[in-house]
Amino acid sequence: MELVVVEWQDGALMHDPSPYLDKLPELGPRLPAGARAFASDPEHYDFAGPRCVKDLEFGGLSLGGGPLGLELRLEANPWKHSERLVIRYAGVAGVRVGGDPKVGLSSLRLDEILPHDHGCSHELTFLTGTVHVICADLQARWESVADPPGDPGTRTEAPA
Repeated sequence: MELVVVEWQDGALMHDPSPYLDKLPELGPRLPAGARAFASDPEHYDFAGPRCVKDLEFGGLSLGGGPLGLELRLEANPWKHSERLVIRYAGVAGVRVGGDPKVGLSSLRLDEILPHDHGCSHELTFLTGTVHVICADLQARWESVADPPGDPGTRTEAPA
């Protein structure tokens, strides 16, 4: 990631989205509408908030949602979240997943959405790997964990 900090320092994993948040007023107008709404959600990096991305668990990555579409499912951490996050990417131009296939990706540390010539890039750093998507835009929706994944009747848009 370019601005968000997720790194080991003196034996502890440090998380600092403040350099990204400082640049977001400049970056936001250059992001597609869905990406801008998700990135600028005040709860996105509120570590104590129920809609913070930190600590969500990797749930799966699949093709779908129309031509060149991709869906990323992030499951709720039962200690922190009452909702799962589903991100649908449209007009996907590239996807890179890195990590140990024997371990999986584990829990999300933080993410970063930046403007890109194709629309935006979304990089997610997990405890044991990364996901990087380049797309035209994305839509992030929170779903109740009480309902089955993908039930469209339970979705709520992240605040704009």
